[in-house]
Amino acid sequence: MLTFLDFEKPVAQLQAQIAELRAANQGADGGDQIDMGDELAKLEAKSADMLKGLYASLSPWQKTQVARHPQRPHFRDYVEHAFTDFMPLGGDRYFGEDHAIIGGFATLRGRPVMLIGHEKGHDTQSRIKHNFGMGKPEGYRKAIRLMDLAGRFGLPVVTLVDTSGAFPGIEAEERGQAEAIARSTEACLALPVPMVATIVGEGGSGGAVALASAERVLMFEHAIYSVISPEGCASILWRTAEKAADAAEAMKVTAQDLKELGVIDRIVPEPVGGAHRDPKAAIRNLADTIDDELTTLARQDVTYLQERRADRFLAIGT
Repeated sequence: MLTFLDFEKPVAQLQAQIAELRAANQGADGGDQIDMGDELAKLEAKSADMLKGLYASLSPWQKTQVARHPQRPHFRDYVEHAFTDFMPLGGDRYFGEDHAIIGGFATLRGRPVMLIGHEKGHDTQSRIKHNFGMGKPEGYRKAIRLMDLAGRFGLPVVTLVDTSGAFPGIEAEERGQAEAIARSTEACLALPVPMVATIVGEGGSGGAVALASAERVLMFEHAIYSVISPEGCASILWRTAEKAADAAEAMKVTAQDLKELGVIDRIVPEPVGGAHRDPKAAIRNLADTIDDELTTLARQDVTYLQERRADRFLAIGT
């Protein structure tokens, strides 16, 4: 069952009305049934137009809600519908395994790649297991290990970023969270192979940058990418999370703003109503776009790729 967001209430009410009409007609006796095909078609068209209108003018805060939608595709969905032959590789060879960051060998459109990304989980049990996509030091050190493997085998690196930020717990700090994130970012920049990163949901803080310092950074149409969450920013500036909508507006967290600012390179379209309404179509769009980018990057030499990465990040903000 689809979960509707607060700003989608008019659509939800119309969908409920459509469901009631269908149920009432199906529950009627054969002689009492009325052909409601035309009426239902009109209501469904009205619902589709309303949804299209809503999503054509989303505010940054509304896009934040869409990016966090619980039914939005997660890492496991991309593996199932876009990649084949996925072979997960675990452990950082220092401390242990982190289930928030998953990676391994995979195949995309016949092309072998190293796939790394955040997994938030899809229900209570899996969200706890994957720590809601918040990586710990061992997760980022695992990513470094996998990027090193990719470099050795000449495999392009594909990352799927979806995290509110790195795990802020005491144990993570004790194990060197900041150092692990910094070294993961460094590993991205030094890669001797092409790298394409995609912000598929939330891209929060250094926990996102550590897997997104690529020469090509893509972003879903309704994803967000920022140095801090809107709530965190509001708590610092206004001492209240109630100002989160104002913070989201000021922070320029949307794909459209970030494309204009040069922080990302390409916006990947989502189905009308967001990726959660048609996950397979959204995943197919992303897979096609990544494949296109990798085909272009495959023609570039190592030195050019590394210089391009360094130049793009040094140019941000100038």
